[in-house]
Amino acid sequence: MLIDNIRVFLKISEKGSLVAAGRELGLSATTVSERLAALEAHYGVVLLNRTTRSISLTDEGRTLLDGAKLVLAEVENLDTRIRHGAQTLSGLIRISAPVDLGRSVVSKAIADFTQQHPAISVELSLSDGYVDIVGAGFDLALRFGAVSDSTLRAKKLGEFRRIVCASPSYLTTRPVPQVPEDLSAHNCLVMRFGNTLDNMWRFGVGANQRLVPVRGNKVVNDGSLVRAWAMAGHGIILKSELDVASDLRSGELVALLEDHAAPPNPLHMMFPPGRAQPKRVRAMADCLIAAMEGIEDWRTGS
Repeated sequence: MLIDNIRVFLKISEKGSLVAAGRELGLSATTVSERLAALEAHYGVVLLNRTTRSISLTDEGRTLLDGAKLVLAEVENLDTRIRHGAQTLSGLIRISAPVDLGRSVVSKAIADFTQQHPAISVELSLSDGYVDIVGAGFDLALRFGAVSDSTLRAKKLGEFRRIVCASPSYLTTRPVPQVPEDLSAHNCLVMRFGNTLDNMWRFGVGANQRLVPVRGNKVVNDGSLVRAWAMAGHGIILKSELDVASDLRSGELVALLEDHAAPPNPLHMMFPPGRAQPKRVRAMADCLIAAMEGIEDWRTGS
């Protein structure tokens, strides 16, 4: 019963309310409240501060949340080994990834992985904005750029340039930019990453690095959509080479200002803090690492 009550507590923390947790678990709000009360009585502490509008974790609740994820993962692994044998992987893996990368490399890796391990289920969440990995309950996430949260564990998967590009049809309407400052005369399609507007584009290396302000008539938080707009001739974009490699090869997009390119951005795989991941998460991570190691062939089309 203690393990069951901890599972209920984790679901409440993930969903942000007792009602939502009960809906997810198929339990009434009353039952969820009773389970939480029993858990708090067992430990002799308050785990959640509750008001009529919101809930928040106490210090003891945060401690239980961090430890409980590891404990439940080990319990699930033990159950799997006993029921299905030590080599069987099963359970849910929750992954967060950027939109374009998620639709290409990550989705293919997931398809291959779940075919090899049919007892595994994967929930893939695609977002180009900031994601609270711990708060949202993700097992792992892929993100470009530096890791800003020092509590997360991270593994660098490579470095990839961001390329300024546009369609041939757009470039017939205005002079091709020769230096970054020429972008002021162009319609630049701007990405929004969470609360951050990506309207200051970086160029150059070393002492020649500089930020150039850009603007345009469209802003979007979906990398796939901004890429589609560019291919339709709506304007100039700044995208990772992973996202536009095939478009550049096909000629649907043309790279611009290559002599002024900025240094590449790192791509990281990030995990919540803790000493160990469940076996299924480690196996999924290895699959994604292998997929990224083969990215050179994917980028060149060989």
